[in-house]
Amino acid sequence: MHASIVSWALGLASIPLVASHPGEDHAKEAMKRREFLKDNVANLNHCTDKLDALGVTERSIQRRHNLIRGIREKRGIVARDQTHEGQNYNANVGQTSFFKSNSSCVLAPEEILGPYYVAGESIRSNIVENQKGVPLHIDIQFINAANCEPIVGSYIDVWQANATGVYGGVVQEGFEDRNDTWEDTWGLTWLRGVQKTDGDGAVHFDSVFPGHYEGRAIHIHALSHLSATPLPNNTLIDVHASHVGQMYFDQDLVDEVEKLPPYNTNQQPRTTNDEDVFLQGDLEAGGYPFMQYELIGDKLEDGILAWLSFGINATESKTVEPITTYHPRATKACSAKNNK
Repeated sequence: MHASIVSWALGLASIPLVASHPGEDHAKEAMKRREFLKDNVANLNHCTDKLDALGVTERSIQRRHNLIRGIREKRGIVARDQTHEGQNYNANVGQTSFFKSNSSCVLAPEEILGPYYVAGESIRSNIVENQKGVPLHIDIQFINAANCEPIVGSYIDVWQANATGVYGGVVQEGFEDRNDTWEDTWGLTWLRGVQKTDGDGAVHFDSVFPGHYEGRAIHIHALSHLSATPLPNNTLIDVHASHVGQMYFDQDLVDEVEKLPPYNTNQQPRTTNDEDVFLQGDLEAGGYPFMQYELIGDKLEDGILAWLSFGINATESKTVEPITTYHPRATKACSAKNNK
């Protein structure tokens, strides 16, 4: 069971929390991101030779091979002979060359954290719970952008919207036209989790492909805690997070996924990659935060393996403010007792 809410978050739980991506000042936050990238490297291209020499590249290739092979074997799926990199892929190149391909983007400090970060989530790799959608298996790698070495032993928070564009665990007041109301999502933990990076700076999560919501292209958040200690109940509360970023998907892939249920029930206005100010700022600065991917089987419903490398400035460490800290949803019995 998760930890009880910490004292500094008790007040937040009683405040009407209206922060949300559609309500953010996107232009202001995107400008902060551009200012950061002006004085920092935007990708990990300069690290290619060192990562090769350290054996990190070879092990990353093998890790992705093992991931997709294990998923296929577990589910009895025949391997595909085609992979995807946001463009047509020449199958003659082979999986080894493809798994070596590595989109990369450097994480900015926490000023573009976004409003949906919840502290106190469980350390776990499977974050699906009861959520429906296209299975998504995520391989994320974190590299020190200064010395080109893996970030080892760092705890990574991820969080995302579900197939209909809703975040669990937060109040989304003011969006009554959504498929789920804030009463349905407050205190829930689906599509949120934490993992510790291994010797190659990598973490793996099992999730579902996220859905869209107004004002933002489809994305997944990732936040790194370079020095954190888990609580005894296997959760993590650490406001001294170092960096935060977002991962995006090829627009053609997004369009195909959103033809499937339950994605096709989402009535919120769509924002494409070309229209997203955060993504376009990263691209303009030379970053490429698109996840590479391969389909698990012959159809999208079989799932997707996706991967991305993030570069981190390991000297940065600032305080972040979560929208709240996780506390379990009260049961009916508990509520009745408290109301006596």
